[in-house]
Amino acid sequence: MTKTASLILLILFSKFCAIAQNKESLFEDSYALLNSMIENEHNYNFKKAVFSVENAYLDGSLDTTFVNSQINLMHVLSNSIIKSKKLEYSERDKDIVNKRASIFSILCDTLPLSIDGKIYTYQPFGYDFNDVFGHKTTENLFVSKLIKTHKGNCHSLPYLYKILCEEIGIEANLALAPNHIYIKHRSIKDGWYNTELTSRMFPIDAWIMASGFVHVDAITNGVYMKALNNKETIALVLVDLANNYNSKFPDNDGSFILKCTETAIKNYPNFATALILRAETRYKQIEKNEDKTKRDLLFKDLQKEYEHIHQIGYRNMPEDMYFNWLVSLKEERSKYENKKLNTFNKN
Repeated sequence: MTKTASLILLILFSKFCAIAQNKESLFEDSYALLNSMIENEHNYNFKKAVFSVENAYLDGSLDTTFVNSQINLMHVLSNSIIKSKKLEYSERDKDIVNKRASIFSILCDTLPLSIDGKIYTYQPFGYDFNDVFGHKTTENLFVSKLIKTHKGNCHSLPYLYKILCEEIGIEANLALAPNHIYIKHRSIKDGWYNTELTSRMFPIDAWIMASGFVHVDAITNGVYMKALNNKETIALVLVDLANNYNSKFPDNDGSFILKCTETAIKNYPNFATALILRAETRYKQIEKNEDKTKRDLLFKDLQKEYEHIHQIGYRNMPEDMYFNWLVSLKEERSKYENKKLNTFNKN
């Protein structure tokens, strides 16, 4: 090989490394942002957290102008719904309940819109049964994909709901079930109640228990059915960041994944998904250890981690069973629907 050819290869390799480092730096920047939201509650912003993770995966190409314009549009639509449609609810938190109902309508209802004297039909967001776990394309889990296509899943739909609630100045608590995310709200009249966006209804807790994979210890320990606070919510986003990093850089050494999961677990100790991802990452690292004696000791420690995950009540739910459970909510609506919630019946 000539000196010129070698020089060209060296330059190309240097450029390739620089591009790779730049892509990884986006993940580091996102981690720094998420960590700052945990350390200082004044920095908390769920929308920024979610989109920083998506932007990192997209190599900085997320169309934030379009995404924010659509969110602003939904904010305006929410205000319009609140003014035109009141609920049968008279408690002192009625303004908050009205706002929640407006966001639910935006995501779940077909609505007439009047623009410049013309009537248009606003189409709600639907459930996308294609690759709901993001196995084929990580972007299928993204809120930005949901906003663009109006098709999402149990990851992107509750995320968008929470973003919209916070945009209009109210809270929305995410909650976990096996392979699933939903919304928990509390009102003066009805206490805690569930909002399920994939089926567009308000199911009772019995539906979640009907999956067969919610052990009583998982409820007691906050693995499932817990209304997550802001720090615990950012823990979810940290695991999204770690999973996206794994998808983007499958041959990574695990250090970034462990950094994300350790921070997530510190703030949500019984977050099973984070515990499992940490254990799986350590397993990969241990396998590469050439010292057999040390490797065996590390595997024993790792076994204790898996035992802990089982002890807090986590049980693995097969994906095909998840789909059956999800469909059961529609097929047995009368059995699982919260009959108390007549607050969303408009006058």
